Amino acid sequence: MQQNELAASHAVPAAQNKATQRRALLSAMFLMSMSAVGPGFITQTATFTVKLGAAFAFAILISILIDFVVQANIWRIVTVTRMRAPAIANAAIPGSGYLLAVLVIIGGLFFNIGNIGGAGLGFNAMIDLDPKIGGAIGALAAIGIFLSRRAGIAMDRVVFVAAFVKLALILYAAIVSGPPVADAFRQTFLPDTIDFATITTIVGGTVGGYITYAGAHRLLDKGTVGVENIGAVNRAAFSGIAITGVLRYILFLAILGVVASGVVIDLSGQAANPAGQAFHAASGNIGFRLFGAVFLASAMTSIIGAAYTSVSFLTAFKPDMTERQRNLATVAFIAFSLVCYMLITTPPAAMLVFVGGLNGLVLPIGLSIFMYAAWARPDLMGGYQYPRWLLVLGVLTCALTWYMGYKSAGAIFGLLGA
Repeated sequence: MQQNELAASHAVPAAQNKATQRRALLSAMFLMSMSAVGPGFITQTATFTVKLGAAFAFAILISILIDFVVQANIWRIVTVTRMRAPAIANAAIPGSGYLLAVLVIIGGLFFNIGNIGGAGLGFNAMIDLDPKIGGAIGALAAIGIFLSRRAGIAMDRVVFVAAFVKLALILYAAIVSGPPVADAFRQTFLPDTIDFATITTIVGGTVGGYITYAGAHRLLDKGTVGVENIGAVNRAAFSGIAITGVLRYILFLAILGVVASGVVIDLSGQAANPAGQAFHAASGNIGFRLFGAVFLASAMTSIIGAAYTSVSFLTAFKPDMTERQRNLATVAFIAFSLVCYMLITTPPAAMLVFVGGLNGLVLPIGLSIFMYAAWARPDLMGGYQYPRWLLVLGVLTCALTWYMGYKSAGAIFGLLGA
């Protein structure tokens, strides 16, 4: 009898640990994947599908492949070292963590200004609310989440709900728009046009800047780290990448169906909302209202993800920050982003495209540091044998992102004046 009770007492903590690990992995997976398919990606997809047509499918494929390699490496290194990205960088190359932190925080700030603009566009499409007012409501709602006593749980729940809303509505739009699937499939692998600025921008909008580290840092905060968790972490990373890949491609097909039908979409006006126009053309006023819900859900998850991850890099300058201090810093970060959004005159859609390109230029810097740490500093991982195949893929991807950045930097900064 006593033995049975003893066994049961051990089984309960084990079950609790498994449940806690599962929640941590789901939290990291959805935070990363929803940050990667935010209002920036939606706007970029509409913009570039108008410009490139079905050939844009190739850029999406490349972004998914790069995403796979980047996240697989970053999540593994953070998991094994049990350190945040700036601490890993400083340990590998003294001083580089501070540089990486500054770049990610600045990129995250620009991205969050665009995300708040995305919330404004979402409210405008849903209920005809002024975008500035809508953006302020979205930002204040995100601030409320981080001021709550259970900020982590509230953040996870908002991200989960928004993810399922987004998937359902995008799938509906793709079915209604009737895209040329055969042509899209062909050009996924044999594109008529290859545009490096487009690829760099879409990569930056899905795995550049803060997005690179969002899931990994969430795992760290949840305590799901260490060599013993690598298998589970890998499955979560790959599942998150699969979710983002499916969402990206379905969204592209939804907009391609509209573009292929001959509908003209405005890309340059002050109030231009390319994705909203596409949804409106696909399914009328109801489609436009649904788009507003998609965009608002995307904006909220991205405001949360950008602020949370950007502030996590402040630990490069104050390693002993408590969770409460990080939440308050996150509130300040969102508030400052809101002030900037209220003051700028750049159209929200143009800002969302530009920040993707900016973070695409930041990506190779951080990836280079991490690849150096994996290659030359096994001591940081306690002698862990890093998989050679993953290391080689990481180095090749790093070289590719540097080349794409070199080829497209001028065109990306030209987007602000477009």
